[in-house]
Amino acid sequence: MKQLHNESPAAAVDLSAALERMFELAVLLTDAMEGGLAERGFTRARAELLLRLHRQGPMTQRQLSEALRCSPRNVTGLVDALERDGYVARGPHPTDRRATRVTLTGTGAEAAAGIHADSRRGASALLDGIPAADLAGFLATADELVGRLRAGAAGQPS
Repeated sequence: MKQLHNESPAAAVDLSAALERMFELAVLLTDAMEGGLAERGFTRARAELLLRLHRQGPMTQRQLSEALRCSPRNVTGLVDALERDGYVARGPHPTDRRATRVTLTGTGAEAAAGIHADSRRGASALLDGIPAADLAGFLATADELVGRLRAGAAGQPS
């Protein structure tokens, strides 16, 4: 009986089932998000770039590359496509004449606001009615997992 009390709280739960449920949730959320973005004519990468500019304002392509955690070449392709479609514009940086700044156009700002509104509606539809204490516990657990993944600790022996 003593060994039962020394087990970690996670040991009482089927860790494989928990991981499978997280994967299932990730897939379902990704499918829903990508479906909604496709209805608006966007890929996830293009929408993420628009939303980043919407939240943070004009940025250089290097800053976008770092913020989106992708290669500068990938950002160039995203910006080229969004510029061609009228969602962003390139212009001179106000203090660094070597840099180019990417800015939302009016059309891009409108699209980003629409994507953001869709996201809020989706969150409301998904989470309304869940008790605040349950959501707080979920957020605490999600924050812990995100922190572990960002630290690169997932799957490594401790």
